[in-house]
Amino acid sequence: MKKHWYDYLWILSLAYLILGFVNILFAWLGLLCFFIPLLIAAIGGTKGYCNRYCGRGQLFGLLGGRFGLSRRRDIPRWMKSKGFRYGFLIFFFIMFFQMLWNTYLVFVGSGTLRQAVTLLWTFKLPWQWAYHGTLFSPGVAQFAFGFYSVMLTSTVLGLITMILFKPRSWCVYCPMGTMTQLICKIRNR
Repeated sequence: MKKHWYDYLWILSLAYLILGFVNILFAWLGLLCFFIPLLIAAIGGTKGYCNRYCGRGQLFGLLGGRFGLSRRRDIPRWMKSKGFRYGFLIFFFIMFFQMLWNTYLVFVGSGTLRQAVTLLWTFKLPWQWAYHGTLFSPGVAQFAFGFYSVMLTSTVLGLITMILFKPRSWCVYCPMGTMTQLICKIRNR
């Protein structure tokens, strides 16, 4: 089977995680993983990003498939249900908007910069080595810490479901996949 350039996008997902570990401001690059799928769905009316260009899905496929880190079991039916997927999307939105609110508070001076990454929305991991100040407002860094928390948490959830179930099980309930599916349904009516 012939390989295409987009078959190697998993490298970008891995690089993103590493760069955010080194300098938190690289977390801003993760916005591409939010806007590109939405644009492809809105303009093309397809889930082309999920099916072809998602580096995270490719990374899970590689780790779980080629490297055999997956039990290759079917994901439970309840995780495939609309209720779970939409509930998870709503939960993810709540966490995302909470992150935006904390960023806003730092931007306006009502909050202080928290140099921590929150894993699974619960565990605060000190991350101060990844930020040493810049010319930008501390709010720019606060957004980066919050956004990297979202991206790292979703990666950890994906790795857990990859290990327990099939390699790309995360894709079943991925919030971006659910949003692009909604956009495609609305667009293709």
